[in-house]
Amino acid sequence: MRDKPTGSYARRIWFLFEWLTGERLDLPDAEGGRYVAVVDPDRQFATEGENAPRYRVKDNLPGTRDFCPLVFRTPKLEEFTAMDLPGRARAFVADVPRDLLARTATVLLLKDSRSSYAIEGERPPQDRMQRWGRAIGEAGRQPLDRDELLRLQRIVMGDARFFKLGIRDEGGFVGEHDRETRMPLPDHVGAKQEDLPSLADGMFAFDQRASRHFDPVVAAAILAFGFVYIHPFEDGNGRLHRYLIHHVLADRGFNPPGVVFPVSAAIFERIDEYRTVLESYSARLLPLIEWEPTERFNVRVLNDTGDFYRFFDATPHTEFLYSCVRKTIEEDLPSETAFLRNHDAFRGQIESIVEMPGRTIDLLFRFLHQNGGTLSRRARAKEFRALTEDEAAQIERAYAETMIAGEAAFDASVADGD
Repeated sequence: MRDKPTGSYARRIWFLFEWLTGERLDLPDAEGGRYVAVVDPDRQFATEGENAPRYRVKDNLPGTRDFCPLVFRTPKLEEFTAMDLPGRARAFVADVPRDLLARTATVLLLKDSRSSYAIEGERPPQDRMQRWGRAIGEAGRQPLDRDELLRLQRIVMGDARFFKLGIRDEGGFVGEHDRETRMPLPDHVGAKQEDLPSLADGMFAFDQRASRHFDPVVAAAILAFGFVYIHPFEDGNGRLHRYLIHHVLADRGFNPPGVVFPVSAAIFERIDEYRTVLESYSARLLPLIEWEPTERFNVRVLNDTGDFYRFFDATPHTEFLYSCVRKTIEEDLPSETAFLRNHDAFRGQIESIVEMPGRTIDLLFRFLHQNGGTLSRRARAKEFRALTEDEAAQIERAYAETMIAGEAAFDASVADGD
């Protein structure tokens, strides 16, 4: 700085040194040189920024020194951001009757909740899954802080008698234990417990400030994947990580009111790609962490690792999340709406053919769906033995005209990009 007091690169480095370390160098405030952005907004996502007069730079970093991952502007992300996916979603729901949209939203919510547990290899009781679904449906309504995360963890865990709730006070890892020795075999090691308070504060600050100044999907990827790498809880981190996606999108008004995009379902359908994205950083991080096993077969991190979780390249994570969000808007939302509309048409035709309770129509539909549109011999001989041959034939035609033809028409419209 003394050699080149007006140099733009020197002033950026000076700012970053003091920003990262908290140490003030023995230098007078800069007096010359035009203001320059710390992050090049043409290359990376950044905030609008605020002037830092001491260095004559514009601090447009998307976070604080406690938590500030970065995302590069790749051609793929430029394409995604230009699509105006929120506008497409709003335009679609505007043409859907309100009652049908409400039913579609309920189906999508349950689908996301079920898929989020399935990603973890769990099949919880129906009531627990519905409670988590309701929590997802309320995402974005409460500010993100420690109390809110603890409330969500309680919902996720259900019976938490054998788990410690809240921020963990020992090491944490994702992986297995050796069958014979019980020694940990980590695939990913979370942040040291001593670093968790500052990392949590950094995430909360990012959510409340920086994330509101750029693309919501980019912000959701940074917060959600940052959280899962930090791994602040003993259990429940994976589901809370995916909840944070909903939190940011809902808080920023990305999805239409009352509609939750089933992001977890899209992730579950791409589970191998999801794991590859997670490992794109965790596999490179693992060799840099020095650890030893504890007497409780946990891990104790020995070196300073906090910065690995504060600052990482979240570009591949953002590209993956954007592709999932795009799928939910262009495929899942229209598909579920079309299915319910076709099912209503099927139900109406059945009611004009033969009188039967609604639950019996649902059972009839399930049999037809499982058998490609025809009633099996077993169904004709047992549950629906009261049907005449003519009624059975009319019912099968009704299914073909509503469900099979409707699905074909939807597939054709998707193929045409309609």
